[in-house]
Amino acid sequence: MTNRSVHTPTARSRPVGSPLTALLACVLPLLSALLLAVAAPPASAATLTEVTGFGSNPSSLRMHLYVPDRVQARPAVLVAVHYCTGSGPAFYSGTEFASPADRYGFIVIYPSATRSGNCFDVSSPQALRRDGGSDPVGIRSMVSCVERHNNADSARIYVAGASSGAMMTDVLLGNYPDVFKAGAAFMGVPHSCFATTDGSGWNSACANGHVDRTPQQWGDLARAAYPGYSGARPRVQVWHGTEDTTLRYPNFKPRGEHQELLLVASWRYAATSATSSPMSSTPSISDADAPFTPAKNTS
Repeated sequence: MTNRSVHTPTARSRPVGSPLTALLACVLPLLSALLLAVAAPPASAATLTEVTGFGSNPSSLRMHLYVPDRVQARPAVLVAVHYCTGSGPAFYSGTEFASPADRYGFIVIYPSATRSGNCFDVSSPQALRRDGGSDPVGIRSMVSCVERHNNADSARIYVAGASSGAMMTDVLLGNYPDVFKAGAAFMGVPHSCFATTDGSGWNSACANGHVDRTPQQWGDLARAAYPGYSGARPRVQVWHGTEDTTLRYPNFKPRGEHQELLLVASWRYAATSATSSPMSSTPSISDADAPFTPAKNTS
């Protein structure tokens, strides 16, 4: 494993009014509560570092790592997964995940997709089964690398992502339910909804919310990623804008239903006001017993 520093813009937040910033402002305290064991003093000198040689990486992902100056003795780990056209450094600069990492002493992994368009593979047969190959295997290797070299707490591994990263969040939770404790997905689709068999990376029917399956069928697809697994399933929180024109809002409800089948728990719906364009409102769901409870929800 080799490391080198990456120079990134000094501002980590998106411009005021960004919908993603509004959502992250709600969920960051919740992720921090999950990641927190003992609060560490804030630090600000740490930099984003690229890591190479981190393990099996069939799709040539890049790995960037944020390790605060002061970390817990057994730090939690958050995998923060970017949107299409993005990158790990861009997601680091455009979100606030590093700030609570400084405060609470956890580590953030920022994977980067390298294929055309910088979208993560959430559609190929290889990506949709455990250890099948492609991007999920590379991200799992990143987590293993941090567990080995940073003494990370394997019981506190989390994932959060936006758009393509949200879809990858759902894929990782399905493929590796024994690795990830919980996840938060912003503007994604259910596990395997984006599946294709012709080698293409885009599924228009899914993106437009036209894939219609029963809750049982959605749950079966996620379970098929790791056949025979009978252990605990990760907790999850899902956010989606009603005015999303890329991954449309009808994809929101099936994601709650398939989590309900996986967790054997009811899910609850709450609409969170988001006045920033282009989203007029941003509903969220979380499994009933999870510590994820959106900060500004109204029934």
